[in-house]
Amino acid sequence: MMKTSVAAVLIGMATAAGAVELPPEIASKGSLTVAIVPNYPPLEFRDPATSALTGFDVELGDALGRKLGLKIVWQETSFDQFMPSIATGRVDAILSGMTDIATRHETATFVDYLRSGPRFFVQQARAGEFKDMAALCGKKVGASRRTSFPKEIAAWSEAHCANDPIQFVGTDGSADARTQLKQGRIDAAVQGSETLSYLMDLEPSAYAPVGERIASQFTGLALAVKEKALQQAVADALDALIADGSYRALLVKWKLNDNGIEKATINAGQ
Repeated sequence: MMKTSVAAVLIGMATAAGAVELPPEIASKGSLTVAIVPNYPPLEFRDPATSALTGFDVELGDALGRKLGLKIVWQETSFDQFMPSIATGRVDAILSGMTDIATRHETATFVDYLRSGPRFFVQQARAGEFKDMAALCGKKVGASRRTSFPKEIAAWSEAHCANDPIQFVGTDGSADARTQLKQGRIDAAVQGSETLSYLMDLEPSAYAPVGERIASQFTGLALAVKEKALQQAVADALDALIADGSYRALLVKWKLNDNGIEKATINAGQ
């Protein structure tokens, strides 16, 4: 009886330790190098007044670092370099509004921290022309060519605009899509639903959403596939932030109330 009890305690301790154990190289370094592209408010951007990195992802990353006992070292890069940086070990993680999709799982493992999905929007001045999503058929719609949005727009168009398909215009990121929309070069744009409330508050008379999200997605923090211990440690840290209310407070601060999750998941994207 005593031997069984001792063994059970030891196994329990090992399991608990394994759940939060950090890779030796990370633990000894005391920091995580995290890739970011600060051009996607309210998730990540530079404060116009101070040029400091800010946004939901930045504050979430720093909070995760505190839970893990690690300093977060932000490294600006380009979207195109995200996956190569993870694959070659130039960075330890990516935390930059990145969608968790199955085609990325060979290169990275995602700890999912937001629900999202692409949504159409137009200039407020033209909102009367787009009372429903059907009005988008045959129109020029722009979105970042580097994201999953082109595929999702095409799927929606095929399902709803068979005789008059959407004319997709690839843009150099979501900021470029908004610029082209304001210039009248496209009729509508698409970006993650998590950004629209913030942008509409920032520019109250600029944009109007059209319809609901056209797909359901997870946004995830990307880590190297081989780093199983780090993946679990980050998931545990996120769950701890959810439990103590810190996560909810960040959602409220950055107007992401409708995008929160109840528990961290790993590679839940499709």
